[in-house]
Amino acid sequence: MTFELVLVFALTLVASLALTPIARRAGIRVGLVDRPRPGELQKRVVARTGGYALVASLTIGLLAGVLLFQRNDEEWWRLGGFAAGLLVVVPVAFLDDRLRLGPSTQLVGQIAAALVPIPFGLYIADVSTPSGAILTLPLAVAVPFTVLWVVGMINTLNWIDTSDGLAGGVSAIAALVLLARTLAQGQYTVALLPLVLAAACLGFLPYNFNPARVIMGTSGSMLLGYALAMVAIFGGAKIATALMVLGLPVFDTALVIVQRLAGRRSPFKGGDDAHLVHRLAHRGWGARRIALAAYAACLLLGLAGLLFPGPYKAYVFGVAVVVVVGAAVLLSWRGRTPRAPRTLEQDLPEELRDRELAAPAPRLDR
Repeated sequence: MTFELVLVFALTLVASLALTPIARRAGIRVGLVDRPRPGELQKRVVARTGGYALVASLTIGLLAGVLLFQRNDEEWWRLGGFAAGLLVVVPVAFLDDRLRLGPSTQLVGQIAAALVPIPFGLYIADVSTPSGAILTLPLAVAVPFTVLWVVGMINTLNWIDTSDGLAGGVSAIAALVLLARTLAQGQYTVALLPLVLAAACLGFLPYNFNPARVIMGTSGSMLLGYALAMVAIFGGAKIATALMVLGLPVFDTALVIVQRLAGRRSPFKGGDDAHLVHRLAHRGWGARRIALAAYAACLLLGLAGLLFPGPYKAYVFGVAVVVVVGAAVLLSWRGRTPRAPRTLEQDLPEELRDRELAAPAPRLDR
């Protein structure tokens, strides 16, 4: 089984490395690019089609795993449920990449993606308490809890995708941690999904790390959020481990929601500096420093989730909450460092420079 795992990982990694630059060129050619908008850290026009390379390489890895791994009927059925959910995720993400859907439309698509796998047995049937006991959830609770989990993960990855290399690197670390947890439980065939997810992210990251030549767009962030949510459900709930490794982006998302609601505005309306990433950037942190700090935090929390028993996970999680909240408060209190303006000529890639300078200014109404 080790040989098959390595082979599928290598195949997915190579596919991602090869397909990402192709997706970038295609995005530039058809005009599927991301233009800077108020409240965003990104100041360059860049192709937003990297997520399609992630989708393609993930599909290639899953097909290879299906051919190489021996799976029982239940696992085939559940894997089919994951694929059925992807059939909702990809079209909704494509429409958002192309048309910039409103928050309510996106939310409907996310809920649909969460509901589709449930009849295939992909829902949170039980959870572990801090004491280590297993709490079985009735179906009336399990279904809405699963929808909340999937939608929450999708938006967490979507909202953290605000700086070069951030969402892809954090997702790779989370997938590797969940892969280690799965293998430690002896679930070698169940390991297929986190394995190919980690490989796809690692192949994408060299093109997305600062300075990014391509970003993942909604297709990538929605895919990663959905896939990580499903990985935590596959083969027995690993919700606590997933929450540990993704504790930083999860609590950043929670703080953003609280801050926006306190300001009497929609939690889905951006254009502010609510995210911890934005506050660090305004204090002079570069994109690479932000990404590496996030990687280190997620890795440490992920290792704690793997090594510590249930009660200690809760303590570590609590400490992480205090640190994130304290950092947000401190950064808000200290204000921001002014940043020098950048020109359009400096920020545009060569393929788009002449076209963009000759075109009318993009609308910045969102």
